Amino acid sequence: MRQKFCDKTGLKRYAAISIMLLAVLLTGCAAKGSANTGSSTDAGPKRKLIIDTDTGADDASAIILAACNENVDILGVTVLVGNVDLEQGTQNALMALEVAGSDAPVYKGSDENLSGEKVEAFSVYGNDGMGDAGLIHPTKTAESEEAIDFILDSVNKYPGEVELVAIGPATNIAKAIERDPETMKKVKMIWSMGTAGLGPGNATPVAEFNVISDAEAYKAMLDSGLPITIVGLDMCGGGSEWTNEEFDKLAKTNDAGRFVRDSFAKLREFYASNGSADSVMNCDALAMTCVLYPDFIKDTFLCHGSCITDPGETYGEVIFYRQGFVYDTGAVDYDFNVTLVSEADKESFFDRYQSAIKPLN
Repeated sequence: MRQKFCDKTGLKRYAAISIMLLAVLLTGCAAKGSANTGSSTDAGPKRKLIIDTDTGADDASAIILAACNENVDILGVTVLVGNVDLEQGTQNALMALEVAGSDAPVYKGSDENLSGEKVEAFSVYGNDGMGDAGLIHPTKTAESEEAIDFILDSVNKYPGEVELVAIGPATNIAKAIERDPETMKKVKMIWSMGTAGLGPGNATPVAEFNVISDAEAYKAMLDSGLPITIVGLDMCGGGSEWTNEEFDKLAKTNDAGRFVRDSFAKLREFYASNGSADSVMNCDALAMTCVLYPDFIKDTFLCHGSCITDPGETYGEVIFYRQGFVYDTGAVDYDFNVTLVSEADKESFFDRYQSAIKPLN
């Protein structure tokens, strides 16, 4: 039988048993609220998340992190084309959940952009988006319900409770807004790993991959007036990057850590070819850390986000207008519905991640 990590059912079943017996019986996530996790064990209802993903290695590591949090209920994972094609991304999402011991359902979404054009997948994570390391062999299959229907059904079922965590292009979310804008007004928060933040892009000098993959969809999401928190590319560099030594350290933690390490093999090769052999970004897991651990976020500002969809060199750029800032051309009259994360506890990122997936001991 495949050994599962982050199995919270076992934790509940043996809650009354001694700590010594817990250590013997369980192989789940590290105890939440322990050092370096920044999490909380406060009693109360679990947060309801839908993770929207184009599952590459970084997405998978983010899914595993969420599955390892006892204060979260993953209502479902919705998939779309991006890093890899829709079918491969679905298989990758199923495998990430299985590695984490989660039975959250997976739903297939968009394989075309908001304009109806088929999207060609692009990945620096290998052909399968997961390091081409033979990792993907899930035992479950995706649900028959379509992703956009699932999103709308869930938001209707839990009005004011559902948080959408978008770690891929915004197509699924934009289509849900387009199909039923009144229902989408019941979303509690949209978390987006997207844009260059206040720094340079990675797809172009000014645009980030998730945005430029479907800039029209990202614009529709920003223009919807829904509450959005953005973690940009500028949060992913510097002290938040994972080194080769840290990947090897993660692999010694458990099977989940080895899975994450191996899935990043092609990305690490890509970075090495660009002269950055010692460390790589893991933006999606960092964004998920912002979602799960509020103390990880050190500063934000409220703003209006404007996505450029005109053809040309600035296509996919997102411009942020700060609330309360008077520009030389005059005040701007916008909806200030976007919270941009401008500072995070980057140095603690790896330790928090490893602590979160570590088995009880």
